[in-house]
Amino acid sequence: MEFIAANMAPLMFGALVVFMLFGYPVAFALAANGIVFGLIGIELGLLTPALFQALPDRIFGVMSNDTLLAIPFFTFMGLILERSGMAEDLLDTIGQLFGPVRGGLAFAVIFVGAILAATTGVVAASVISMGLISLPIMMRYGYDQRIATGVIAASGTLAQIIPPSLVLIIMADQLGRSVGDMYQGALVPGLVLTTFYVGYVALIAIFKPERAPALPLEARTLRGGKLLLRVVTSLLPPLLLIFLVLGTIFLGIATPTEGGAMGAFGALMLAMIRRRIDMKQLKQAMESTARLTTFVVMILVGARVFSLTFYGVEGHLWVEHLLSSLPGGEVGFLIAVNLLIFLLAFFLDFFELAFIVVPLLAPAAEKLGIDLIWFGVLLGVNMQTSFMHPPFGFALFYLRSVAPPSIKTTQIYWGAVPFVIIQIIMVGVLIAFPQLVTMGLDKQVQVDTDNVEIVVPGSDVPEDDNAPVQFDEAPKEGDAVTVGPDEIPAPGADDDAAKALEKAMQGGDKK
Repeated sequence: MEFIAANMAPLMFGALVVFMLFGYPVAFALAANGIVFGLIGIELGLLTPALFQALPDRIFGVMSNDTLLAIPFFTFMGLILERSGMAEDLLDTIGQLFGPVRGGLAFAVIFVGAILAATTGVVAASVISMGLISLPIMMRYGYDQRIATGVIAASGTLAQIIPPSLVLIIMADQLGRSVGDMYQGALVPGLVLTTFYVGYVALIAIFKPERAPALPLEARTLRGGKLLLRVVTSLLPPLLLIFLVLGTIFLGIATPTEGGAMGAFGALMLAMIRRRIDMKQLKQAMESTARLTTFVVMILVGARVFSLTFYGVEGHLWVEHLLSSLPGGEVGFLIAVNLLIFLLAFFLDFFELAFIVVPLLAPAAEKLGIDLIWFGVLLGVNMQTSFMHPPFGFALFYLRSVAPPSIKTTQIYWGAVPFVIIQIIMVGVLIAFPQLVTMGLDKQVQVDTDNVEIVVPGSDVPEDDNAPVQFDEAPKEGDAVTVGPDEIPAPGADDDAAKALEKAMQGGDKK
């Protein structure tokens, strides 16, 4: 019993891993661990029965979280766009535009993947759409199977890092940061990663042109003014939708939730104008949105139950001490964390990683002075590999479901490997150049505590603002009082305890 009492936190984490290895649903594994170990802690005297009285408040905190409303909006928008024919028009148009260039179809898939990522934010919609439309064409004109499948799967996963991304919404919520800041910080890294994909395809086209040939002349049906008109009419609607969603968020006109709502409305209008959607498809989109949203919320509720007990037994301090004491300081911490995320991504999807692992990493990162927006984007790029990992990558499963039988699963796996390596390189680039994330963000206001002035209201300020108040005599009634930084009383232990209790009752487990 003494061993259990002294090692409650690692035992909780180990039991969670065992539950998931046995195939139990993550939400129920989290909640069951939290309740069972909470009862054990009460029995051992480590916790009090009053611990579980905070549980309703924590769950209500999930239900009342406005940030999470963006998830159903962006999901619905992506599913509607999938049915509106926008991806098909974009692939056909950009494929014609890049047709004369070696690897032109692959370039088109990457660019369309980036545009779809900036409009839908849903990986499944992007991969399935491009797999159905572009894969048969690429096979018809002699593309290597590994190049074709790898490009489609990797381009679809751009929806995870290029805003509006569901992953970034969850990451911002778990790190206690603004979704708008997370979107703004992830935009440039997403575009850089897209450039890396283009560079890889360009190298293939230069050194092994037979694996990524140009379109034959008879396949280029649009030329001149007709091609220009098609490019304008195909690109204008998605660009307007991107501005409606991201532009309004970045300009401060709308919150991410409001931007998601406008995007969902815009996608619905676009589909109706194109006459590409009916009531049956609308119902399917709504059901899929409800299913995904419920999945996310249930995992988050389970995570709150788990963290209630985990924090009660000071598990967060155990993790923080474990990670902050790694050799190498900040660099050692980042290397260890990214290796951990990369390995866990073989078995867990990004939602599970975000809800289970990220809240444990954030306190240690903040203690080391790491910017949490940059940290969140860095983990987002790393988690992107969870979609591409053979053999459990979800993007590979999506592509396998729509790929023709002539394409072997092993070819899809081998096609994904170079792009997983590119994503790992991108993680290293972000560690080396954090300004790719932070350059567009507002700097934290620095306060000079040596010049703090507190003016007591209720009277006119003295004409001589620089004249110090003499404390060798009692101030007259109505006088303004200037207090130096050394004379401001520090908050007492009671204040700290009250703040901690208020934070716990609000359901917040982040710093």
